[in-house]
Amino acid sequence: MGATHLPSTEFNGTAVDDQLEAEAEARLGDPVEPMVQLLAPDGTLGTDPVFWPYADRLDGDKLRGFYADMATIRRFDVEATALQRQGQLALWVPLTGQEGAQIGSGRASQPQDYIFPTYREHGVALTRNVDLAQLLRQFRGVSNGGWNPQDTNFHLYTLVLAAQTPHAVGYAMGIQRDQKMAAAATDAAADRPAEPKAAVMVYFGDGASSEGDVHESMVFAASYNAPVVFFCQNNHWAISVPSSVQTRIPLSNRAKGYGFPGIRVDGNDVIAVHAVTEWALEHAREGHGPVLIEAFTYRVGAHTTADDPTKYRESAEETLWRAKDPLDRLEKYLRAQGLADDAFFEQVKADGDDLAAYVRKTTHDLETPDIRTAFANTYVEAHPLVAEELAWFEEYSAGFADEADAGGAGPDRAKSDDAGTGAAR
Repeated sequence: MGATHLPSTEFNGTAVDDQLEAEAEARLGDPVEPMVQLLAPDGTLGTDPVFWPYADRLDGDKLRGFYADMATIRRFDVEATALQRQGQLALWVPLTGQEGAQIGSGRASQPQDYIFPTYREHGVALTRNVDLAQLLRQFRGVSNGGWNPQDTNFHLYTLVLAAQTPHAVGYAMGIQRDQKMAAAATDAAADRPAEPKAAVMVYFGDGASSEGDVHESMVFAASYNAPVVFFCQNNHWAISVPSSVQTRIPLSNRAKGYGFPGIRVDGNDVIAVHAVTEWALEHAREGHGPVLIEAFTYRVGAHTTADDPTKYRESAEETLWRAKDPLDRLEKYLRAQGLADDAFFEQVKADGDDLAAYVRKTTHDLETPDIRTAFANTYVEAHPLVAEELAWFEEYSAGFADEADAGGAGPDRAKSDDAGTGAAR
């Protein structure tokens, strides 16, 4: 390699760099308001120069549907928590307080869009027509998932923090390439209808935003202009670590470093969340690249049923946020505008109770699968090592049955003997 071909440590073409930076600044700019809010906690509706047209499309039926969804998923959350406390679930991850962020964003998506959740997006699952009783299979420990993502374009829950964000960007890049091929095929065959454009939306929390996976995902999304919306539910607590430790600036501002729009929205305002998400998904579908949405909300309950939030936060904080409840503020608006009456709210409650009864019965009826299915599902095809391990397991299990038949001291018998000895002492 000659000297003239050595790579330079300086950027060649500063004029191009300056132009790109100027275009980015013109495109992003600084928001007039630090946070998008349309429906205030007192139930009054405001406007926004960018997002109001999206909110203005919502009629009474849509708004009543938002309320019914939020109330339904809260009732489901209460029932699932009770099931865990009663030993029917190994663990549960509550969502109470975040219904506005989840229902608003989920209802803004279209069927062809693909959703990557974390482990708390029960409200989004509802909007994607996932059977909520099946959603509990994973938390009962009888399934690795519980539903088929291909049926709803709603991916399985991801328990590892931020692991779904690279997957989402990769999927979005795949959509991007598929759409280019589909467009070429449509051009070649004039009678072939064009496929609807699709985008990806991926959910994560403020705590997960500190994971390297999120950073790497946003780098790739920006580099390839991938049609993906990053939806961060900033619920203020990464288990016991407050969001103020995660970041010194609004999380939405991080998008500027990657060169795409970042929007902070009141996550307890279902109308604003829906409007912002609808805009962001349209932006992504039309080939304008990724968007970061920070939904400013609050986890009212525990991180999981294994957590005790009283150990790390004060009750006054919870009281402050309960006054911003997403259900209460929408109910105030619906009643004030004459869009819903007592009969509507009573019916919503009755429907929620019916769902809870269905979920409870279905959970109680779930059967524990044969553990041999775990061996069968390890690889697509039979594997000699797995077959060897299965043979060992079956021999090991059979040993307990032989001991029981012979009156030997199997595991249960040993426990009984210990208990008896202890009682005698």
